[in-house]
Amino acid sequence: MSDVQAATRAGWRDADLGTRREIEVPGGRIAVFEAGQGEPVVFVHGVLVNANLWRRVVARLSDRYRCVTLDLPFGAHTVALPGADLTPPALAAMVAGAIEALDLGAVTLVGNDSGGAVCQIVATTRPELVGRLVLTSCDAYDTFPPRFFGYLNLAARVPGAIGTLLSALRFLPAMRRLPIAFGWLTRRPLPRPVTDSYVLPACVNHGVRDDLRRVLRGLDPRHTLAAAKRFGAFTSPVLVAWSERDRFFTAAHAERLATDFPDARLEWIPGARTFSPEDQPARLASAIAGFVPQRAAR
Repeated sequence: MSDVQAATRAGWRDADLGTRREIEVPGGRIAVFEAGQGEPVVFVHGVLVNANLWRRVVARLSDRYRCVTLDLPFGAHTVALPGADLTPPALAAMVAGAIEALDLGAVTLVGNDSGGAVCQIVATTRPELVGRLVLTSCDAYDTFPPRFFGYLNLAARVPGAIGTLLSALRFLPAMRRLPIAFGWLTRRPLPRPVTDSYVLPACVNHGVRDDLRRVLRGLDPRHTLAAAKRFGAFTSPVLVAWSERDRFFTAAHAERLATDFPDARLEWIPGARTFSPEDQPARLASAIAGFVPQRAAR
């Protein structure tokens, strides 16, 4: 695969995500995708994935809601943010900035994996922007990142290590199914176009690769622990939609989240690993639809 082909595949986003545009947020520009009308639901992905994670959920909700999916600088994005602060609080400020730039008002904020940790920070620092919060399997409390993926934090501090890892995933696609990549995050292999869009951006764009290194160096449980101290002050409704077969984020954390937020309930997503939007998109979409009221027709 040539660099030109790789760049094309890196930029692919599923048509079900809707219309793409770029907006200004604190730190630079990000791409956002919009589909549908109604109550706004904003989807936040985690490290080394992008808006494509939510494509199958958006396809099931955009007939009732205004679905806004962000392409955050987590290493699978296409718009580099050179020099930007990419610590978790700064990433949360980007999410808040996107909500404000799009004039969405108070949204339903949906997060997965490390994106769920960012959503916790948004909800506890900018609660006026979050009318409802949905946490699928994600980092929380003392897990940020999961211990199994701690090697990525270390690799980000070793010159050339991230580039070497990504090159291996680029030229040996079978490696993407290993546990150290995407293998234990889903029950079945992800489609090749999807993993290409996750792996290739940082391979072909040095700025994106540098963004990824900065994000990985900033992952630290002090941020999730600080957010957890403020859960009691977030009084809007919370849905904890946790994957029943998750290998990285514990059931105990799901139960604790459902207890620590004042108005929260726990719903298990059966048969799903961490990426429930991939494993059980219909079940997850149904859970979200049952939690978010639809805007009355005028």
